[in-house]
Amino acid sequence: MNKTSSDKKRPQGRRILSTAACPLRRHLIARAASRPLAAAIFATLIAALLPGLVSADELPDLEGREVVVVTENAYPPLQFVDPKTGEAIGWEYDAMRELARRLDFTLIIENSSWDAMIPAVSEAQYDIGMTGITIRDDRREKVDFSDPYMRSEMFMLVRADEDRFANAEEFAALEDGLIGAQAGTTPFYTAVYEVLDGNEQNPRIRLFETFGASIQALRSNDVDLVLTDGTAGNGYVTANPDTFKLVGEAMGSEDFGFIFPKGSDLVEPINAGIASMKADGTLDQLNVTWFLDYKLGE
Repeated sequence: MNKTSSDKKRPQGRRILSTAACPLRRHLIARAASRPLAAAIFATLIAALLPGLVSADELPDLEGREVVVVTENAYPPLQFVDPKTGEAIGWEYDAMRELARRLDFTLIIENSSWDAMIPAVSEAQYDIGMTGITIRDDRREKVDFSDPYMRSEMFMLVRADEDRFANAEEFAALEDGLIGAQAGTTPFYTAVYEVLDGNEQNPRIRLFETFGASIQALRSNDVDLVLTDGTAGNGYVTANPDTFKLVGEAMGSEDFGFIFPKGSDLVEPINAGIASMKADGTLDQLNVTWFLDYKLGE
């Protein structure tokens, strides 16, 4: 695999999705997903076994305060527009609505492009940003982060009939192979530093405004590879087994969180809400709903 020199770290992007941070937990969630009663028992056991359980009575009360959250609606299943209904849905929508319920705030959701989001939140145009944003030290200079609520690994999504390469090294050796990516995201930086030669201007990377556009380019043979979280990628493969498949090994893992203007008094309440949702199994159930039960494209 072509990489940069050892003294240069790969920048981190923002796209990370995962059902859990370890294979054992992913296996348990998958088992629970297929058995409703087991899912309920699983959530109860998680709540009993995890330390630091935060009860509803112990959570901060924001007393109906209006909180404006900005998102992109461009990366299923975190947040996207349902092509059938035109409704904005996804994991992050459900999670934020649950946080609003537990913390008693009035939720208002607005939309912005990825490029404008971090600057807009840093200038306090919005109270919270949610769009699968990787937690990075350089971004902490502009915005505050919540505690992590998800972890992911990147995988290679290709067309189902692809037989020219089966891993990153073979793709790198394919001189005319093209990668589709959204600038400034984890897939982009993984493509640059983990698959290709560390040159962010490499002409083999075709840039798209949204992740969905890169998927369409892969479908139509305009690019040969799109990097995506393995769980989201499995969703595409399950929904379109004659169109897509995953190849190669996982490439790294990253955490992401919600972002806030520097010094925001919402960070502590949101962290308490995330902790309570982890402790009682709510986040795991959201993972089951959006990464296992929901079928992209159906």
